[in-house]
Amino acid sequence: MTSVQSAARGLCVLALAAAVLLGLPGAAPNAVADEGWSVVPSAGGRDGRPSFYAEGEPGAVLQDTVSVINPDDKPLTVRLRGADADNSAEGGGFALRAKPRDTGAWITFAEKTVKVPARTRADVPFTIGVPESVIPGDHPGAIVASGGGRSAAVRVQLRVAGPTLSALTVEDVAVRDGRISYDLVNRGNTVLTPKLAVRADGLFGEVLDRAPRTLPVELLPGRRVTLREPWPDRPTFDSVDLRLTVTAADGARDEAGTTARFVPWGAVAGLAVGLVLCAGGAGWLVRRRRRAEESGEPRGPGGPGGSGGSGGREQPRTDVELTGAVT
Repeated sequence: MTSVQSAARGLCVLALAAAVLLGLPGAAPNAVADEGWSVVPSAGGRDGRPSFYAEGEPGAVLQDTVSVINPDDKPLTVRLRGADADNSAEGGGFALRAKPRDTGAWITFAEKTVKVPARTRADVPFTIGVPESVIPGDHPGAIVASGGGRSAAVRVQLRVAGPTLSALTVEDVAVRDGRISYDLVNRGNTVLTPKLAVRADGLFGEVLDRAPRTLPVELLPGRRVTLREPWPDRPTFDSVDLRLTVTAADGARDEAGTTARFVPWGAVAGLAVGLVLCAGGAGWLVRRRRRAEESGEPRGPGGPGGSGGSGGREQPRTDVELTGAVT
């Protein structure tokens, strides 16, 4: 075996050793190395779970395990806590409530503070104690890990058994700054992924017709979000009846609308200035004519009668008959 072959074999052994150390189940090694430590659902034969899903009756105690993966060469200490999921008021993005009152408050960890050695993982069991008096339906939450100067979270999708209702309303429709603004409210007890259709009819017919499309928001039960729909090609001059139709799974549906009037205010302002100038000029002429009449001045080149003279009085004249002979 040459020295080159020996070196190559040595590099292969080192690469395999690194793969064994970093090839931890439940996470992609490259992604973990690039992003630092992470918190994920434990594999447990279900590799690649993006989040926790749990379902049970009121009063049930549900069990699962969360893993904290540390690919770095230094030990890591993290603190675990439960949180309630929420929608951000503007745009409806995924957010967490500051103080848990729902699923986040029902999560109990075997350890709240976890020390994770270098290049390894720590598996932490936890339970979700569903209260007896809880409302059926979806109760979204999250598990948050904080350590090393940052925080990371993994979602918990909890459904409590019992009757479910899918219902929503669309409210406060308005047209502002070239966009259609509206509120969506989840009136039921399930998470909704709504679809939106938009139609607008003006004085001379249809001006907008957008087919239903899925909105990029998961609307959680009891939440209200404000969304905006772009309308770059809106009319310049028209009165439009706008109608929004929102639908979701299991028959959830609602409609709302408004009337929007589009006026080219720049042109209107220019016209108004022109009218003011014309009115001012006409008024000046009327006042000048009135002053002329009151002072006895002639109103034109020939006075009131249109002929020459002074003071507007008719002057004496002599008629001469031409007979063809002069004596």
